[in-house]
Amino acid sequence: MLDGRTLVNETARAIGFLSRIPVSARYFENHDGSLSRTVMAFPLAGFVISLPAALLLTLLTLVGAPPFVTVLTALTLQILVTGALHEDGLCDTADGLGGGRDRDRALAIMKDSRIGTYGALALILSVGLRAAALAGVVSTESPLTGAFAWLAAAALSRAVMVWHWSALPPAKADGVAASVGTPDGAALRIALVSALALTALLGLFARPLGTVIAALVATGLLTVGFTRLMKSKIGGHTGDTIGASQQVAEVGFLLALAILL
Repeated sequence: MLDGRTLVNETARAIGFLSRIPVSARYFENHDGSLSRTVMAFPLAGFVISLPAALLLTLLTLVGAPPFVTVLTALTLQILVTGALHEDGLCDTADGLGGGRDRDRALAIMKDSRIGTYGALALILSVGLRAAALAGVVSTESPLTGAFAWLAAAALSRAVMVWHWSALPPAKADGVAASVGTPDGAALRIALVSALALTALLGLFARPLGTVIAALVATGLLTVGFTRLMKSKIGGHTGDTIGASQQVAEVGFLLALAILL
């Protein structure tokens, strides 16, 4: 049964794993390093991690800063807070898929920390598409809508990470993702429900609920497609593909919102 103390502890651990925000060592005392239960708090952690950037987005919008400048500044802060953790996974995944002739070669490329053409293009497109989508939201809606869209995308995309992680076996038995465990069923359900609840706030307070539901459907289809692609190409997930799934979901959700406005 999930209680308040467990939620606080797991959220603190999730924030420590998903960002550069300092977290007290007491939350990791007697912890074995497994993320099997911690993933339940990924959506809430994503929400908290994104609060500074959402606040900056709102403040810059209120003072009349140009939408694209506003969004790029907020994105810069967000990347500093997360340490570009998910962007790194996206780059490595794109390089592996683009340059790998077969499964083994793709995995070898993904393990290489150097960035190639496919990774660079994926990073440019990820930042560009998110910036363009959010700029569209900010320029046509209220500052509150932009902030809620950002926070909803943050929570939802972290739940997608957990689903992608649990939907596939590890592609490498000795990989980082395999070493920290597999999301347990209860943790997955809590992550999905909490992400949907946080995303629903966007529909209740900032956008028509029908628009949010349509964006959720589009994100789900994109996520399923990406996960099936990973299964066919490398036979499972890696730490990089888990990070890439977050980027795919965030881009998809924000783009869908911007298009459906």
